Amino acid sequence: MKVSPLALAIALAPGLSLADTPSRDDALKLSDTLITANREVESRTATTVASTVFTRADIERLQPTSVLDLLQRAPGVQVIQSGGRGSLTSLFIRGTKTAQNVVLVDGQRIADASSGTPFVEWLSIDQIERVEILRGPRSTLYGADAIGGVIQIFTRRAAAGERSAHVRLGYGSRKTWERSIGLSLADADTRLNLSASSSDTQGIDRSTHANAGADQDHDAFRNNGLSLNLSHRVNERLDLGLSLLEQRGEAEFDNDFGGATPYQDFQISSQALYADAQLNERWNSRLELGHSENRYQTRYDDNHSSRHNYTYRDSLSWLNTLELNERHFLLVGADWLEDRLHSNNDYSKDSRWNRGLLLQHRYQGERFSTELGARNDRNQQFGSHDTFNAALTWHLDGDNDLVLSYATGFRAPSFQDIYAPPGWGANPDLEPEESKSIELQWRSQLAADTRLEMSLYRTKIDNAIVSDSNWTMQNLDRARINGFEAALQQRLGDWQASLGLSLIDPRDADTGHTLNRRARRTLSLDLDRQFGAFALGASWQAVSSSYDDVDNQRELAGYGLLGLRGSWQASDEVQLALKLDNLLDKDYARAQYSVGWPSTYHDYREEGRTALFSVTWTPQL
Repeated sequence: MKVSPLALAIALAPGLSLADTPSRDDALKLSDTLITANREVESRTATTVASTVFTRADIERLQPTSVLDLLQRAPGVQVIQSGGRGSLTSLFIRGTKTAQNVVLVDGQRIADASSGTPFVEWLSIDQIERVEILRGPRSTLYGADAIGGVIQIFTRRAAAGERSAHVRLGYGSRKTWERSIGLSLADADTRLNLSASSSDTQGIDRSTHANAGADQDHDAFRNNGLSLNLSHRVNERLDLGLSLLEQRGEAEFDNDFGGATPYQDFQISSQALYADAQLNERWNSRLELGHSENRYQTRYDDNHSSRHNYTYRDSLSWLNTLELNERHFLLVGADWLEDRLHSNNDYSKDSRWNRGLLLQHRYQGERFSTELGARNDRNQQFGSHDTFNAALTWHLDGDNDLVLSYATGFRAPSFQDIYAPPGWGANPDLEPEESKSIELQWRSQLAADTRLEMSLYRTKIDNAIVSDSNWTMQNLDRARINGFEAALQQRLGDWQASLGLSLIDPRDADTGHTLNRRARRTLSLDLDRQFGAFALGASWQAVSSSYDDVDNQRELAGYGLLGLRGSWQASDEVQLALKLDNLLDKDYARAQYSVGWPSTYHDYREEGRTALFSVTWTPQL
């Protein structure tokens, strides 16, 4: 494996001064850096949070179909889909549910204000440069919802000095077409990346119950994407930039009460403008203005009715990183956020703002390091809320660290929880969920090409928001989640292996039931080998059984999925690639749905064996 001098410097010197820190655009190309952990560029080894990073090089090697394919490779992350590509997805990080996690695109939240769902299934992998996954609470840095973790997705970037284009065309099972085109131009001061993509598939019949009528059709999925990134270095101390992502398309589905042939028109967009100033050798200041939209409208082929939810979100953040001396660092910041919901359902309120102030101190010593942070959020609905985090890193030697951390978190109820129309189960008296987490990590560079990271953690959630027997939202339950994670990275000659293991015990503390749709054991293994111009790889994912319902009466069987991939670099500019997913054609389900009254429950059908062949052309300009 070749390591750039920049990557080596960052890995060996976590205490680099602010003036020596690489730019964000440079850091996005490196696997040993993190931006999301402390909202600034730093070495992964210097952070206290458990993390997984996928760069663009990883994406091209692994050939994932979607962002979800990447996420489920990280230990502690579970993805629950409702039947094939584009279907409604739940995302669990360390046993916490979708709305208890933060998902960002270039720093902007993209979750639907009504439900708190980020709809990651609608993001195109062709528009993505990098994915960072933080496991563990980060409310001190990000405010509400960051109980289980934070995922940040970065759109495509141009590398320093790059002048190239890319054109990709793929065709596969179920009449699947994938197309993308992009342009990357960079000189000493300015970088530009413009990318567009389009994909569509006939899909599968997600319903499994008999006599399904119109539900027996295949549920197609179409997705178009556009991303733009532009950054300019005005001088040695000031960078300006903007980023834009636009995703829109159509997802068909089954079992809707409004009509026989339902589908959703969707749009996810984010825009951000920033100014990043190195005011002096010890003070960096970043001002960022953002806007995001999450829009979906349910329509029907057999009638003219429809319903929609449109989320509009504006944000402003000001972050200041101060190097007090070579060992002490201070982060001071302020965040402002406003959500507005437009819906044809009569919500009692359709807007809400939140203001946050944060302060975090970090000490980098030879024998130990510390992190101590606090944040105050003032919410228009819930008033003031404080969170804090503390971490101690003991540097056993040059290759081994122990990290002990404790953090609090909270989640403000969604618009659907408290503002929904009468009869929808909303409760205006709900209190925010609150969490406390403690974690012990061991990080070891066992050998030059072997990296092992393990975590043992416990999370308690009070005021958990659940639906009672009358379908009304209540602060009834307390949840506790115990867990263990391990991540192993190994290189041996031309072989490369990544192993992720997660063992969790997520329970309702009052009833003792296992939290629904959480598998207790998950395993992910990727194995790749380079043979000159040829590359071969295999993936194995194993998931244990889980329960679809909160009463643990409906069990979902465990499953294992095997995938193969290969590529041939036919020339400097042309690559051919082939991948096979679910090679053994495993019949499995991740969730169930109800039919009729009284209800009968059936599994959502997931995709069987699939194949995709692609050609990528990357001419140098």
